[in-house]
Order: sequence, then structure tokens, then C-alpha cells
Amino acid sequence: MERIEEILDGVTTMGIAGHIRPDGDCVGSCMALYLYIKEWYPGIQVDVYLDHPKPVFQHIDCMDEIKMEAEGEKAYDLFVTCDVSARDRLALAGDYFESAKKTACIDHHVSNRGFAMENHIRGDVSSACEVLYGLLDPEKVDRSVATAIYTGMAHDTGVFQYSSTSPQTMRIAAKLMETGFNFSKIIDESFYEKTYIQNQVMGRVLAESIMLLDGKCIVGYMKKRDMDFYGVDGKDLEGIVSQLRLTRGVEVAMFLYEVESQVFKVSLRSNGCVDVSKIAVYFGGGGHMRAAGCDLAGSMYDVINNVSEQIEKQLLGQEA
Repeated sequence: MERIEEILDGVTTMGIAGHIRPDGDCVGSCMALYLYIKEWYPGIQVDVYLDHPKPVFQHIDCMDEIKMEAEGEKAYDLFVTCDVSARDRLALAGDYFESAKKTACIDHHVSNRGFAMENHIRGDVSSACEVLYGLLDPEKVDRSVATAIYTGMAHDTGVFQYSSTSPQTMRIAAKLMETGFNFSKIIDESFYEKTYIQNQVMGRVLAESIMLLDGKCIVGYMKKRDMDFYGVDGKDLEGIVSQLRLTRGVEVAMFLYEVESQVFKVSLRSNGCVDVSKIAVYFGGGGHMRAAGCDLAGSMYDVINNVSEQIEKQLLGQEA
């Protein structure tokens, strides 16, 4: 697929959806495609499905039009997934994907083996938003669409600092910025602005963090009872693992929090020596070389030991 138009022939109804617990790249790519279709293809009735996006993405236009629940039986002419690495990662609209006449997948995860009829997967590209931009007519990428794409690119590149950031990534970002949106506000609100409670929680996690593997791995954690005490959930814990990664001498940061009794969500960040996507995939998750995650059951100490064992294997392999 060279252009998105190639899959739109004869389409009058279209669905778009992202993965479970949608992050910035997922929200940005889904909303960018939705806004693009709405603006330039008024003959197509388009719906976008996202599983309760975080409030931090409200600067993107038409967020109030997102469908957060399935609405009975439907059979779309075309159903497109954005930033979804595998069929079982598709969130609430999975039945619509199955019943659609045509399906397409736009993604950048190296672990994606192609589960749609049409798969446009670029594992060497920074984000699904950057992949999507390559399929759109750049002359039709207005301020509204550009805001959504820039949001996703900024999120999946860690504000353009991860190794996946290429010169082309920066050229696209510059082109998007020319449309005139407030890019600095997007970055501040997405990455740096915290509530007082979020700062308290981050401070506690940092204070109680532990160092493993001769200081090459740092682990932060939060148990369910502590999250209940502060009145926070997973959305309030964004940024903690990235802060842990900045610890001097650390190669890998691990942050886990308890979503229910003895079930943990694990986030991993690497400074480059360890491919954390391989570790996440090993445990049934996914992601990228420097940012990945998975869900694991067991005691907190079992989870830490199991994940750190895989980290150690990669570190020892490099030394050998």
C-alpha cells in the first residue's frame, strides 16, 4: 500500500480501532485517520473505537466522537487497526474487525506478523503515526490531523529521544509543526505536568526503588493497597518508569503495579543495551526495543525475579 486511497475504493462504511489501554501513538494514529477520512471523504461514514483514552489527549479534535463501547452487530465495508501489534491486542471492536468485508492493519511493531487482509507494517519506523503519515496526502494534512499525528510521534519517541527517531521523523515533525498547533503545550501536558498526588506517588516509588544486577537494573513498584490509599490508578502512574530509566548507570528500568490481587502490569524501558521488546514478548506482551510491557501473575517478588532473569540473560550475552 502506497496511499490510503488504495483501500477506500467502494467503501461507504469504515471502522477504526486501536489496542487495549491506548497510548499516545494509538490515540494519535486512530484519531488522525478518523479526522482525515471525515474531512476528505465525506461519502464514507466512519466510526472510531478507543477504550477510554486518557484525558491528556483532549487537545485532539473530535475526541467526544470516540465510541468507547461496541454498539451491537455491524458489518463495515472496511475496518482498519492502528498501532495494534496482534489480533488479540485489539480492544473493544474485535467483533467488527471479524465481520468487516475488508480489513487493514497500519503498524510499526516488529513483532506484528500481519493479521489483516491488507497489512502495512514498518518495523523500522518510530511510530504508527509516522507510518500513517506516509500513507496520507501531505497536502491534505491540516492542523487538526497534524496535531493528532504529532501527539503520537512525540509519545512513541519519548519526545524524539529514542533510537527509533530518524532524520525522516524530524522532517515529518517539522512539516506538521508548520500547520500552527501549539506543540510545546502538547509536550508539557503529556510528559511533564503532574498533579500533586502524582508527584507524591512518583516520589514514593523512587524512594522505595531497588537496584539489581550490579546497578544495571532499577525496579520500582506499587501495590494495589497503596494505589487505593492515594486514590490513583494506572493512568496516574505515567512517566514513573521513564524517570527510573534516567538513573545513572542503569541499563534497564522496570516498573510494576498491581491491577488486581497478584496480577501486575509491568513496564520496561531500556537505555539501548537490552532489547526489552524480546522480554515483553517472552511473557506474552509486546512493544519496542527500548519501551515495552506485559502483564504477569504471581507475587510481586516472583514477577521481579522472572523479568530480571531475562534482563540478566541479555546483559550476560553482551559481556560474552
